[in-house]
Amino acid sequence: MIYSPSDDSYLLQEQVKSYLSKIKDKSISLLDMGSGSGIQAKTCIDAGFNNILASDIDKEVVNNLKDKGFNSVQSDLFSNIPVKDKFGLIIFNPPYLPEDKQEPKESRKATTGGSRGDEIILKFLKQAKLHLNENSKILLLLSSLTPKERIISLIKKLNLKYKQLSSKKIFFEELYVWQIDNQ
Repeated sequence: MIYSPSDDSYLLQEQVKSYLSKIKDKSISLLDMGSGSGIQAKTCIDAGFNNILASDIDKEVVNNLKDKGFNSVQSDLFSNIPVKDKFGLIIFNPPYLPEDKQEPKESRKATTGGSRGDEIILKFLKQAKLHLNENSKILLLLSSLTPKERIISLIKKLNLKYKQLSSKKIFFEELYVWQIDNQ
């Protein structure tokens, strides 16, 4: 299932545009993790960057990204991304909601971050640390429904730091974009 851009995608896109507008070196390596429709990868291309890897766990999504001309790889987080590959920026709009047994199984892959909602993000952060350069950044989307205590604890344990860049209230939740810096 290809995740269609929604409020979370557009909020993250705003921050991706803002961040990229400040980077003079257009040759840095960028990773769009969990690329879905490719909205963030396209935003990078539109900003003049061309060293972009789009990654997704779903084979249908990866085939669609390749059909659109994106350099894409099917990967469960970093499972098919070599450790030697380092990125100046990693963008991730993860599945971040707690499990809802009433949600159709097909859409859960794109929305459910585990039983609590933070498990995929925790796994991502542990693996992402190996793919960051000294001054790399992560732009991460979260929700008020995502428990943040373990995420914040892990960020500190990995010697990373974070700050909230933006937020948006929608229906039953609030969305946040965090910038995570490799120190």
